[in-house]
Amino acid sequence: QVHLVESGGGLVQAGGSLRLSCAASGSIISINAMGWYRQAPGKQRDLVAVITSGGNTNYADSVKGRFIISRDNAKNTVYLQMNSLRPEDTAVYYCKADTTYWSGVIARYLEVWGQGTLVTVSS
Repeated sequence: QVHLVESGGGLVQAGGSLRLSCAASGSIISINAMGWYRQAPGKQRDLVAVITSGGNTNYADSVKGRFIISRDNAKNTVYLQMNSLRPEDTAVYYCKADTTYWSGVIARYLEVWGQGTLVTVSS
C-alpha cells in the first residue's frame, strides 16, 4: 500500500505565507501526478495545483501567481508554497498522488489521498 502524510498547515494572517509538504511512503514503483486540493466548509473539494513527474504544472486561476507547487521525486514528496494568503484560502488542504505500487508481486495503480491539513487565514 501507499500512504501520504501532509504537514505545514496552520494559522496565518492575510498576506502571510505557508509551505505545505506531502510525503508518500510504501511499496512505490512510481508516482505520476501529485497534486493539492482544498475543501472549505460546506463546499466541494477543488483542485489547487498539480505537478507531473516531469515537472509540468497546472494551477487553479484563484491561486496563479501566489502559490507554487514543486516536488522532489527522490523523496516522493510534493510541496505547496503559498504566498499572499487571503481569508478565502482558508480550507482543509489535501494531497493526492497517482501511484503505481507493488501488491505482492503484482504492480497496481492507485490514487492515494492524504488525511488533510487545515489552513486558516485570518483577516
